[in-house]
Amino acid sequence: MLRLIAVFWLLLIAAPSRGAELLMFEERGCPWCARWHAEIGPAYPNTDEGRRAPLRRLDIHAPRPEGIALGPPLRLTPTFVLVERGREVGRITGYPGQDFFWGLLGELLARRDGKSHDGPPPPH
Repeated sequence: MLRLIAVFWLLLIAAPSRGAELLMFEERGCPWCARWHAEIGPAYPNTDEGRRAPLRRLDIHAPRPEGIALGPPLRLTPTFVLVERGREVGRITGYPGQDFFWGLLGELLARRDGKSHDGPPPPH
């Protein structure tokens, strides 16, 4: 029994931190939002990134969710905001295409995990 408890405790400690979420702020009629949904949307939940930061879609004109502290005002759609424990880690403003999106999201997740050594990513 003690061995089982010890294994459970080690698995709990080794598990990645939870609570990250990728907020996608969008609006009706946004062609770049539609492009993201066509190119990335179906696969996103099945990717490592999607498991580490599940997507939550939000209307940019709706009231902000409670318990989320965002940085500068949101003006363009889509805007992707990575949050952890209710605080903004970083954001991607606009949809620059598949290749750039995955790279930029990877930078945000690395920053969240404390693995970024290049300083903050360039403004988006």
